Amino acid sequence: MNNGERNRWARAGLSRLMEPNDLTALALVAVAGAEEAFRLVTGHTGPAPAAEQQAVAELLADGSASKAEHRLDAGLQRWRPRAADCAPARDLETMRRLGGGLLVPEDPGWPEQFDALGLSAPLCLWWRGRTGPESLPGFRDLMAVVGSRDATEYGRHVTAELAASVVASGVTVVSGGAYGIDARAHETALSVGSRDLGASGPATPGAPDECLAPRTIAVMAGGLDRFYPAGNEELLRRVAADGALIAEVAPGTAPTRWRFLQRNRLIAALCAATVVVEARWRSGALTTARRAAEMGREVGAVPGSVFSANSAGCHRLLREGSAVAVTDAAEALELLGESRAHAEQATSGAAAREHASTRPHDGLDIQDLLLLDALPVRTASTPDKLATVAGLGIGAVLGGLSRLEDRGLARRVGQGWQRGGN
Repeated sequence: MNNGERNRWARAGLSRLMEPNDLTALALVAVAGAEEAFRLVTGHTGPAPAAEQQAVAELLADGSASKAEHRLDAGLQRWRPRAADCAPARDLETMRRLGGGLLVPEDPGWPEQFDALGLSAPLCLWWRGRTGPESLPGFRDLMAVVGSRDATEYGRHVTAELAASVVASGVTVVSGGAYGIDARAHETALSVGSRDLGASGPATPGAPDECLAPRTIAVMAGGLDRFYPAGNEELLRRVAADGALIAEVAPGTAPTRWRFLQRNRLIAALCAATVVVEARWRSGALTTARRAAEMGREVGAVPGSVFSANSAGCHRLLREGSAVAVTDAAEALELLGESRAHAEQATSGAAAREHASTRPHDGLDIQDLLLLDALPVRTASTPDKLATVAGLGIGAVLGGLSRLEDRGLARRVGQGWQRGGN
């Protein structure tokens, strides 16, 4: 077994031993490597070596980890009871039989957008379906459509309209495979004609199946050897047949509340934009939206009736400044940026002449315009101070700074930010 195979084996095993986004585990892998981390859990007894304990504590010292997470020995106590059921070869063979496999960060096709998660990036990705994660469409060709499990007829209708137009424009819809909005997004995406990989239009007749871009991808909270929820089994089989199911946990792992919450960070990181169609005041979809905003991803929320509890979470995102209002598919596609082909095709005649004479700040929404106005020209200002000056929430400021930086309108100077050169 060569080094690459040993690393793959170790990460497969660690994905069963360690919970998603366990910061102690991820810090150990970062400082010692996957193979040594796997050995410490499965082949070492007693306390962790002092060097590893100190390195893990130092790596986590400046983060948000609790004191318990700083203690490597506490982590070993959590993971070692699972070692008896750890069989990487069995899990890899299970996924091979199911038409899937494992992708690790060292593989050429590892999605680079997970780098935005920093230490919280997944150890590996298990996949099942026609399209493996190594063949995912480009970052700006992935849009998350998420929302409430108990969707209303309004929410289902809006989701269908958005998903159909988005997929027809060459964008792959990503969701979580759950009931309600997720299921409607997957179902609608599957109903749209097949497309060439990376193209923004119908597939060429007679093109081989492996060249077709997936219309939809489901990011799951449990092992991919079973379909969950059971009521969506047929739908998830169709998703796998068209594209892929992906998860960071090993086959046989049951979905839990914690794993659902951590799954949401993968959806947020994977996609260039996230649209929340319906969400209650404390919906898990809000977690996806907020994580996306923290990483500088574009976030949209569909407004609903002020009397609808299912839209309260969307209105909360809009009020906090974490999302912009999305009322149709065109506005959803705008979130992916003007670099997409469909935006260029939409510009013609008078619109093209108007575009040629635009100013650098044209097209900014009101919150990003407020943030731009708050940025100093000669000095630098911290995000907290910018939030006060602009009158925005810190989430809107962090997301807005990333967008302004992409357009050359803001630049980082030390620990602060100032106006860009445009």
